[in-house]
Amino acid sequence: MNLVLIFVFYNVNIINMSRDNVDLIIEQWKKEIPELDTKAMAILGRLKRITKLAERRLGDNFSKFGLNSGEFDVLATLRRSVGEFKLKPTELYNLLMVTSGAMTNRIDTLEKKGLVIRVDDTEDRRTIYVKLTEEGLRLINDAVYEHVSVEEEIIAILTEEEKEIFNSLLRKISLDLDKL
Repeated sequence: MNLVLIFVFYNVNIINMSRDNVDLIIEQWKKEIPELDTKAMAILGRLKRITKLAERRLGDNFSKFGLNSGEFDVLATLRRSVGEFKLKPTELYNLLMVTSGAMTNRIDTLEKKGLVIRVDDTEDRRTIYVKLTEEGLRLINDAVYEHVSVEEEIIAILTEEEKEIFNSLLRKISLDLDKL
C-alpha cells in the first residue's frame, strides 16, 4: 500500500489530538488569507519546532559528557569509521557538512580535551589524520548509547509502524531535496 495512503488512514486517529502552536499559526493565516494553502507551512513548521526541542534535549545530554553537538558529531563520525577510528580533516568536514574553519576549531577543542590527536600518514607526511584517543573512544562509546536512548525517548510516543512510515516519508523528502 502506498505510504501516503497508510498515513492518511492513520490520520483518522490524529484528529482528536491536542492542538499545538502550529495549529494557532495556521488558524491565524486562514483568518487573514483564507485561500493560502498552509499544509507545507504546517509540516515544515512542526519539523522546525521538533528539531529545536530535540536539539535542546540532546544538547543537555551532550553536556553530561562535557561535549556540545558539534564535538559529539566529530567523535561519533570517527567512532563509526572503519579501522583505526581516524579520518582526514577533509573527510570529516565533508561528512559533517561544515566549513573547514569550523572543523579545525572542533578538532582543536577536542585535541585540547585529549579526545583526539592529529597523526601523520606513515606513507605521505603531507597527509594528516584525526584519530580518537583511548579516552575519546571510551567517552564516545558511553555517549552514543545515552544519545540513542534520548532519541528513543523523543519518539517513544510513536508506534513501531508509525516510526517506519514517518521515516520513509522523511527519506522521500530528503532524497528529493538532495537532487537540488
